[in-house]
Amino acid sequence: MGKPIRVLVVDDSSVVRQAITRILNEDPDIEVMDTASDPIFAAQKIAIEIPDVITLDVEMPRMDGITFLRKIMTQHPIPVVICSTLTAGHSETALKALEYGAVEIIDKPKLGTKQFFEESKVRICDAVKAAAAAKVRPMRAATIIQPKLTADVMLAKASSMAMMETTDRVVAVGASTGGTEALRIFLEALPMDAPGIVIVQHMPENFTAAFANRLNTLCSITVKEAANGDSVLRGRALIAPGNSHMLLKRSGARYYVEVKEGPLVSRHRPSVDVLFRSVARYAGKNAMGIIMTGMGDDGAKGLLEMKEAGAFLTIAQDEATSVVFGMPNEAIKLGAADKVMPLERIASAVIVHCRS
Repeated sequence: MGKPIRVLVVDDSSVVRQAITRILNEDPDIEVMDTASDPIFAAQKIAIEIPDVITLDVEMPRMDGITFLRKIMTQHPIPVVICSTLTAGHSETALKALEYGAVEIIDKPKLGTKQFFEESKVRICDAVKAAAAAKVRPMRAATIIQPKLTADVMLAKASSMAMMETTDRVVAVGASTGGTEALRIFLEALPMDAPGIVIVQHMPENFTAAFANRLNTLCSITVKEAANGDSVLRGRALIAPGNSHMLLKRSGARYYVEVKEGPLVSRHRPSVDVLFRSVARYAGKNAMGIIMTGMGDDGAKGLLEMKEAGAFLTIAQDEATSVVFGMPNEAIKLGAADKVMPLERIASAVIVHCRS
């Protein structure tokens, strides 16, 4: 086993600090080097020893987490995971944290039911590992692991090819760590008549609506958080709500999405594998699959299923433009990607192949 990831936990709640410390220390690949009750104390500890990753609350005394994040990213970039109580009112703050260089944003541990706490353990440890592996750029100026479920728990794999090809196209996209910026670049480059797009970006509940609204103000196409029954239309992108799975369905010539509850799949909810499997089943050769930057392997098997179902093109983002080359690399190793390309070229590939 290699050197453990050393983490500094910054939160003004002693209960939360203890909970996060216990969760992280139970993972053999992670070690909490210290804790701090606010950014001022955290800065003093960083002066003594630089951590590999910082988990950071947003609302704290003396200095808020966003201000501290800006100072870190401009002076000495360190991978930061925002760990906060993410309500609808805090979503804009979370978006600002990503703009300032936070690698991941996760909700604080759920201390209620055993299931919620176990899911929090998975998410926090995975976020810290993703942050440790991320390419962090400066701003300008032996735990008990829960079973890793597959898409089978949400939708059985199709036993035959999907229905015949039509003129309608569906583009399915999956992303995780670094995906918020990758999706912005991708969606901003698409014209108003782009094919219908369905997206899973790993993110917490109460965050996806604000993220979609922000993208909607920047892009020529319409971007919205998906609601159950929403039609997949030309010129519109639907983003899966945080903490819910999203599946593509088809009724006659109409594609629509189903938003539903379910267990973590490939350690995530929403899961890219769930979306991609549903696209393979209901769109088949009418679909195009794209897997972007992210830690882990969610979406790799699903992209392969899309390819096997006759998808007209499958793409993996290349290593050079990925913040974390986990998900794309796993898809490439499975032979699921027809093409590997830099982020900046993916939108043009969508336009060319969907019009041809």
